[in-house]
Amino acid sequence: MDESALQHQLTDEERAAFERDGFLLLPGVLSQEDLLDLIAAVDRVTADVRATQGIDPGRKVNELDVVGREPAFLPLLDHPKVLPKVWGILGWHIQLYHSHMIINPPLPAGFERPARLGWHQDSGRLNLELGPRPQPRVSLKAAWVFTDMSEPDRGNLTVIPGSHTWASLDLPEDETLDHPDAQPICANAGDVVLFDRRIFHAGNYNTSDITRKILFMGYSYRWLKPRDNMTVGHLMDQCDPIQQQLFGASVNGGFGYTSPADEDVPLKAWLSERLGEGALVE
Repeated sequence: MDESALQHQLTDEERAAFERDGFLLLPGVLSQEDLLDLIAAVDRVTADVRATQGIDPGRKVNELDVVGREPAFLPLLDHPKVLPKVWGILGWHIQLYHSHMIINPPLPAGFERPARLGWHQDSGRLNLELGPRPQPRVSLKAAWVFTDMSEPDRGNLTVIPGSHTWASLDLPEDETLDHPDAQPICANAGDVVLFDRRIFHAGNYNTSDITRKILFMGYSYRWLKPRDNMTVGHLMDQCDPIQQQLFGASVNGGFGYTSPADEDVPLKAWLSERLGEGALVE
């Protein structure tokens, strides 16, 4: 783990904003050099997916289980400007349980925008089976923004601030109207957006001339079953112990996911050594 991560821990102001709004924008996370490398990696994966799955150049690509597809993606796993925010919200008993990228080319001329976006909460049946709402957080996502979405209508991630605390989403009776509090997140290339799985969100329509490129990395507690195949075994010998934890390694098998010993969660020891036991959330 890069020691510089300690300089980017979640602040009280950031925590309050995340708890209030359900999302947090982290500006300027990526250097220009890293951004170019990542865009090139995304483009290679996109080209491969289009070729192997027969997806037209003008159609959207939504590819799961991408973190192990390109070497450039691995440093995002425990990026020193992002992972501290994740452990600040979820604690040390965490894993990467999901990764996917969405590529949205510009919509064709004459596209008729539907009245409403595709509002949803993440994690599928978790929302049906976890009990009464509002439910526990359980997970969050980091959205790595690789293209300029500083203006609306570029396929922006769109949220309803505060909706992570709602029992349901009430939309206007008039079906020609969307939710009045819908807010597109206008982010620059190289920014990261953290958002609670419970927040009602949607991808907006891309009526610009820019192809929208985003990589999502989902973090959860280690007892949650991964949402995709997590094809990362070939990376394990390149990973330090904390990265291995994040990729789901467990010294004590299944028991290490629900009742972990210290050797199952090296992130806990790393934080304890540097911040003291009092800084750990049990």
